[in-house]
Amino acid sequence: MDKQAPGRWYFGWNIVGAATVLTLLTVGLRMGIGPFFLPMADGLGFSRSLLSGIVAVGMLCYGLGMPLAGYLVSTRGTRFVLLTGAAIVVASSIWTVFARGPIEFLLAFGVALSIGLAFTSPVALTPVISRWFTRQRGMALFFLSTGSMAGIALMTPTLTFAISAVGWRETLLGFAVLFALLTVPVALFVMRDTAPEHTDLLPHQIVDKKSSGKAAAKAPDTRVKDAVRTLPFWQVALGLFACGFSMNLLGTHGMPMLMDHGFDATTSSLGIGLIGLVAIFSTLVLGRMSDQVERRNILATIYLVRGLGFFALVMVGAHWELYAAATIGGIVWAGSIALSSAILADVYGVRLVGVLYGLTYLGHQVGGMISSWLGGWAFERFHTHWVAFGAAGALLLLAAIISMQLPRRGALRAVPAMAASRS
Repeated sequence: MDKQAPGRWYFGWNIVGAATVLTLLTVGLRMGIGPFFLPMADGLGFSRSLLSGIVAVGMLCYGLGMPLAGYLVSTRGTRFVLLTGAAIVVASSIWTVFARGPIEFLLAFGVALSIGLAFTSPVALTPVISRWFTRQRGMALFFLSTGSMAGIALMTPTLTFAISAVGWRETLLGFAVLFALLTVPVALFVMRDTAPEHTDLLPHQIVDKKSSGKAAAKAPDTRVKDAVRTLPFWQVALGLFACGFSMNLLGTHGMPMLMDHGFDATTSSLGIGLIGLVAIFSTLVLGRMSDQVERRNILATIYLVRGLGFFALVMVGAHWELYAAATIGGIVWAGSIALSSAILADVYGVRLVGVLYGLTYLGHQVGGMISSWLGGWAFERFHTHWVAFGAAGALLLLAAIISMQLPRRGALRAVPAMAASRS
């Protein structure tokens, strides 16, 4: 049933589809703090800087939970991790609704909910997709990024509407119920860690793979401690740091920033959502390109244009300027995470991609933690959003330069062997 054959549906795409929907919800909530931010602050009596600090801790916990999720996927399986994550999300959402003081809210919303979302994040889903795909790995992982972008496009205005209609507590509880109803069936009936022997390879590619099997077998296996000593690992991690800094800044402070500039809540949410909507379609093009063009070139271009977009976004004053900046930014908003995970799989192999992706994604969340705090603190201290948003733009430009130094695809397989030979 799972064997690749001409004209037969490949089951791996079912896994990609289910993973994309889960990512939509997970990233949609984690990156959709903006609609919750001001209602939470007003309802709980928290200052912007206090709530920003709680969100920042949550971003760090989200990142710390990812290497653990990657490790548990490799030892206990994808199904176990998803079910555990769903249980934590539901329990922590209920706890958050009844939390009152800053410490209790920090533990419920900042720590527990973040860990639950980490267990159902792309880090938990990337290994199973990487195992099921070889020929179209880039495309498959880009579809996973489509879920992230759809989360921004759909969840931001949806959460804004729901919060205005029923309140942020009821909205969070409704999300938890929907999340459990989708995650449990996907974990039980769709996720399969064991892929076919030749994955999605075409017949002639299977022959080529067999002919090169002996040479590949002679190469020593890469270990995690070997991988973290190599330059590509840190190049990817530094790029993801800039990615996390910018994405979480926009998700947490994008709506407050636009509202401070005179836009109403609906227009602000639509502007942020437009970025994700455009990104959904751009991933279809970028995903196909990623299996045909040098991945480092695409990654560098994404960081470059996104960095310029952050400078533009903080300067918009008219509706058409907001929508134009959001449209251009949306074209390159997706892809950095998918490309980074694909590059890690290319360099170090699919066996370690879960753990290594989790470790590099920790840098993503450290960046998110810093920007979530900086966005609130810098605005209260300097009464401008330029400090945080300007820093995001500068970091993305630096990430573009770093990404261009990644090894070419043809030279990737030399890295594990070099690392192993030094150990």
